[in-house]
Amino acid sequence: MPPSSSDDSQAFYLLDEKVRRWVWEQGWTALRDAQERAIPPIISGDTDVIIAAATATGKTEAAFLPICSRLMAEEGQDACVVYLSPLKALINDQFSRMEQLCERLDIPVHPWHGDIAASKKKKFLSSPKGILLITPESVESLFVNHGTAIPHLFGNLLYIVVDELHSFIGSERGQQLQSLLHRIEFAIKRRVPRIGLSATIGDMHLASQFLRPNGDTETEMVVSSATGQELQLLLRGYIERAPVLTPTDESGGESEVEVQVDGSLLDIGANLFKTLRGSSNLIFANSRNRTEFFADHLRRLCEEQHLPNEFWPHHGSLSKELREDAEAAIKDKSRPVSIVCTSTLEMGIDIGSVKSIAQLGVPPSVASMRQRLGRSGRREGDPAILRIYIQEQELTERSDPSDCLRAGLVQTIAMVRLLLTKWYEPPPTGGLHLSTMVQQMLSLIAQYGGVTAAQAYNVLCKNGPFPLVSQRMFTDFLRNLGEQRLIMQASDGLLLHGQFGERIVNHYSFYTAFTTPEEYRLVSGDRTLGTLPIDRPIAVDSLMIFGGRRWHVMDVDVAKKVIVLKPAKGGKAPVFGGEAGWIHDRIRQEMLEVYKDKNVPVFLDAQARDLLAEARENFNRYCLAKKTMLSYGSATYLFCWMGDRVQDTLAAMLRSRGLKAVNEGVAVVVGNTSLDELKNCLGELQKSGVPDAYELAISVLNKACEKYDLFLSDELLSADYAASKLDAEEAYNSVKALLNQKEETS
Repeated sequence: MPPSSSDDSQAFYLLDEKVRRWVWEQGWTALRDAQERAIPPIISGDTDVIIAAATATGKTEAAFLPICSRLMAEEGQDACVVYLSPLKALINDQFSRMEQLCERLDIPVHPWHGDIAASKKKKFLSSPKGILLITPESVESLFVNHGTAIPHLFGNLLYIVVDELHSFIGSERGQQLQSLLHRIEFAIKRRVPRIGLSATIGDMHLASQFLRPNGDTETEMVVSSATGQELQLLLRGYIERAPVLTPTDESGGESEVEVQVDGSLLDIGANLFKTLRGSSNLIFANSRNRTEFFADHLRRLCEEQHLPNEFWPHHGSLSKELREDAEAAIKDKSRPVSIVCTSTLEMGIDIGSVKSIAQLGVPPSVASMRQRLGRSGRREGDPAILRIYIQEQELTERSDPSDCLRAGLVQTIAMVRLLLTKWYEPPPTGGLHLSTMVQQMLSLIAQYGGVTAAQAYNVLCKNGPFPLVSQRMFTDFLRNLGEQRLIMQASDGLLLHGQFGERIVNHYSFYTAFTTPEEYRLVSGDRTLGTLPIDRPIAVDSLMIFGGRRWHVMDVDVAKKVIVLKPAKGGKAPVFGGEAGWIHDRIRQEMLEVYKDKNVPVFLDAQARDLLAEARENFNRYCLAKKTMLSYGSATYLFCWMGDRVQDTLAAMLRSRGLKAVNEGVAVVVGNTSLDELKNCLGELQKSGVPDAYELAISVLNKACEKYDLFLSDELLSADYAASKLDAEEAYNSVKALLNQKEETS
């Protein structure tokens, strides 16, 4: 849909006169599609709205032009608006953007997160009007530390805006956000319009359900198809080579020798350097370890050619100062800068337009690939450019079927094909989120100074964000928290903080619903460089790469949790930990179509085409178009072409029968089991009917993966795991499908 000029725009004249004047001063000749369509429902102030539009298509203005118009109206003079963001950096970025608009309108803007001075926060506490830019964690701190003031602070609340809505859906942090929104409305005893902003939403209905669970009115959907982008795409394939040893000391002394992970990383680095140097780009590595490796490697290539450094690292473990240095460098268009980053720059921090996106390794999801791609081609007429670099192992006689099928390459091709059809993963649903309910229970007690069990159940479960938790389970939950001394019950029945509960709530780490591991602080001189997880020990005199530079570890102070560094010439990137994302059913099914297809995607380079041909040849050699089971050595591979949730459930079902089954991605691998033994086991599973997910979950070890899981009984943990991680019905359907083709498997 083309943008509307101000002459034929009806929405434009709904805006306040001062807001219209600001629009004219920006030199805008038209409102964009999302802005034109979002203004009327937001101005009306009687409905929830979701604005889904590509990056750089004016989502923020689509929300805040009408919001500011309402704040300018007489009835909005003393009102406030809450803008919730997943990132402190995004709040800082939005603050500078909103100040340009709101200064002219005399609307106060209050940024609020852990790095904001207490004096600035007091301004909002004493006069809660204007726009409050805040993280969910800081809202949590308001409930804990200013609980009795909540009705006053939000009494004149006009709107709640949730930016990057997709990043919250299905997560513990999202559950915390839902609870906080519900508790705000519960405290002020009225409904407040909610506005969700996102560039990537796979299922608008689920997004609406998340924004307003069990909503009794329709959410206004503003889905803009306007991108104006041509897409240029290249997938480069690489075969891993033997490790390369490189001398790193040039002083003529004894050489330090560094072992590179493998030679193909150097090949990828050389291509990045050749292709990206001289322009501004984002290079997404899939881990902080790889981010550090490539930032260091590319900087050294600049030094070798006596060029100014163009490559900067950016990830969550770097200090705020180093991250902001990188952001400032790429915003400064007087020189080329490329940032090697994790998902930290995936979301809407405004770094201006970049020429292209490089993705190193298989993308975490189709949705994140779309989000990253939206960073490129933001100037009118410029194409969006995506380069993907995929490594595959060199095949030998001992290579297993997963390697022979080139699963990483084929998965990436499948994800690109789905991206081109505009499909994205729907958000996960169905979890109980008991870890976050522990936090919200303790927060609720802090807010009111104590609650009854009935009040807590009503706020959190019956009418709140944990509707799948029954009254009986909630009773078990409270009893469990009592046994753990997180809560206690007074003689009048009031629930209060127990000994441990009070200690937890009084610690600054309480406000986050997600796990924040203890970390060492890395310092050089008087400068803090960032942090490293404490469970990744670093020895004195070892060498490391951090912040894209090389360091010698001089001292490790365990008591103060400080690692002292000095510059060095050798080093290797540290291990940070972290998990890969879960793969959706649709992606694996698309992988099957890629294997069966004879067409070669035009976006593959010569090496990637060869790797795909090899993958299809092996797929046909294994007869996987007809077979669902494959014997290989002492193991049997099950190909059901479903996502991780189903395949993890299938593996758990097989383990419940005494088999050693593991979900390895492209297949479920069952060790030390013949084809006939496996068929018999699958037959027994089919006869038994759909398994009880709770019974399967009981047999799973290490279920405690969320922040407050350690306070939950195994029964509660198993119920939570069954609801969020297993899909018994689809796994049972997979068993039937596997057996239906048993005559083809011999």
